[in-house]
Amino acid sequence: MKVEFKDVYKRYGKVVAVEKLNLLIESGALHFLLGPSGCGKTTTLRMLAGLEEVSEGHLLFDGKDVTHLPAAERGIGMVFQNYALWPHMTVQKNIEYGLNLRKLSPEIKKKRVTEVLGITQLTPFKDRLPGQLSGGQQQRVALARALAIEPSVLLLDEPLSNLDAKLRHEMRDNITRIHKQTGITTLYVTHDQKEALSMGTSITVMRAGRTIQTGSPRDLYTRPATPFLAGFIGETNLIPGVITSVNRDTAGTSITVDTEIGSIFSTNSQLKEPKSGQKCMISIRPEMLQIRIDPSSPEPSKNKLRLALDRLTYLGESEQIQLKHGSLLVRGSVFRPTSHMPEEGTLLSVGVEPSDVLLLAEETDLSSGT
Repeated sequence: MKVEFKDVYKRYGKVVAVEKLNLLIESGALHFLLGPSGCGKTTTLRMLAGLEEVSEGHLLFDGKDVTHLPAAERGIGMVFQNYALWPHMTVQKNIEYGLNLRKLSPEIKKKRVTEVLGITQLTPFKDRLPGQLSGGQQQRVALARALAIEPSVLLLDEPLSNLDAKLRHEMRDNITRIHKQTGITTLYVTHDQKEALSMGTSITVMRAGRTIQTGSPRDLYTRPATPFLAGFIGETNLIPGVITSVNRDTAGTSITVDTEIGSIFSTNSQLKEPKSGQKCMISIRPEMLQIRIDPSSPEPSKNKLRLALDRLTYLGESEQIQLKHGSLLVRGSVFRPTSHMPEEGTLLSVGVEPSDVLLLAEETDLSSGT
């Protein structure tokens, strides 16, 4: 089922919760709505489910206008944040609940329940009550109940937010596996960037009721459209600067930017028409920094900078390094850290490839927009 929002608004009195939303969710996609709290993503989900009225615009399912179609007639399955399971019913009875409302024959009900118990790996637990299950198992029951009605579209509203870190990882794999098995068009709302990056086929980032960018996880991480998005999708260092030169040749465009920490050379720009004297923002991912911690390692050759060590945080497989120049803090990551531990305040050589220096338009408001 292909889902489309066309110029959709949602207003509560004078407050605009969702503004001019144009969004295409391809058939069979696991599409994420990602954004900070209050950005309008759950409101968008509820409009699609028919639980909130659309103030303006149209909702289309495979080209058919369903804007004013009642929720019960949309063929939607939904998994809520709190699971909403009946505590006095067994797993099997919870899954059957939606099927009973549809007055299906016992044979069809049995077939569908058996199928979704298998898909969600709940068959051994079918006679247990929700209170006898772990959080991850309860989440799978809610998912199985939604799948049992054979929905055209599946909606997931922060389904993993109540789980601990280990269970969240397990459930990410489960949901991805189930989506591949069923092929149901799925819209997944979350504020967790790692969930979206690790699971989604496509992601739409929202801020203050508007969409900022839609793309694949890799595209959003490597080619964010704005400084806010660069900082929201993963970690990045945002450094303000002024362009001092722009050189164009057959190999591409190379740009030099003057910053507080020195001149930085870039061959990776999202600027439409860069020119000398233009203010911009540089985005450099922490893992792209080449930090010379061990004096025996070679000096960086590109964009060589000198920054003072502010703090080291050992994480086992990696080390987070905070560097400082005046009031500007720069974060880096070193994988497979060595035993050499320089003292705080030590000046370190730092480099970065020009292709890993992303130039973005200047943006003064980097808040969540809520």
